[in-house]
Amino acid sequence: MSTDNAFTPSQQGGRFDLNAIAAAFPDAANTMLLDTYLTDSASRSIRVFRVYRGVPAHYHTQCDEILQVLSGEGTFWIDDPVTEAAFEPGQLLVFPRRAVHALPRILRAPVVFLAIDTPRRAQDDITFVNPEDGTTAEFIAKI
Repeated sequence: MSTDNAFTPSQQGGRFDLNAIAAAFPDAANTMLLDTYLTDSASRSIRVFRVYRGVPAHYHTQCDEILQVLSGEGTFWIDDPVTEAAFEPGQLLVFPRRAVHALPRILRAPVVFLAIDTPRRAQDDITFVNPEDGTTAEFIAKI
């Protein structure tokens, strides 16, 4: 059985070694997140991404974002900062389209998520609640 993890984002199916993909992320990044698309179609995108520092309040206008915690620990909130709660591996976080959310603290790195976006999430689909908190270029980059 092949262990080849090669793919192109235009492929809509396949087998992906999430542990190998997560291990390939570098130890540091110039952006808040780095991601890699496993599939990318009009109806959905599936990504693996690593969070390198706290992510301020933001929302996405084009998709719902469903995150499975693969590794690490941190905190998140949705709709209201007073609801801040911890997350850990094995938990699922669901952020509906336009719901304001944040990942303010990393408690144990590396924080890596499997993301399922419906419909697809474009790389630039990020709106910070406070524009001074960041830009699309500072938010995420593909590897």
